[in-house]
Amino acid sequence: MGSYYIPPVNFGLVEDNLYRSGQPNELNFPFLEKLHLNKILFLSPDPPPPAFQTFVNDQGIDLQQLGSGEDRQSALWSPMSEEVVLQALQQILDVENNYPLCLMDSVGRNRVGIVVGC
Repeated sequence: MGSYYIPPVNFGLVEDNLYRSGQPNELNFPFLEKLHLNKILFLSPDPPPPAFQTFVNDQGIDLQQLGSGEDRQSALWSPMSEEVVLQALQQILDVENNYPLCLMDSVGRNRVGIVVGC
């Protein structure tokens, strides 16, 4: 029986070596491994789950969380700060040091969508 590669929820290609998705789970790790990611921008006020942090460390991927200082209670319904958007855009523009790069949030739509829309 062959191997299956399951992308994270709302996974998509933004441009060459720039991806977007929701928070992955263990089923998605083999798929992410095939991307040979250099960096993940985790756009969430909540910390990444321990299993995901372990996977990232094992793969040698640089995980940077942006927006962790924002109010967790209203984060899903409040706008992202301009500072977080600008920090993410600076990382995206640093192609030489950060690509392949994946933008992630809890579902891959809200905060990721704001940054990709910019």
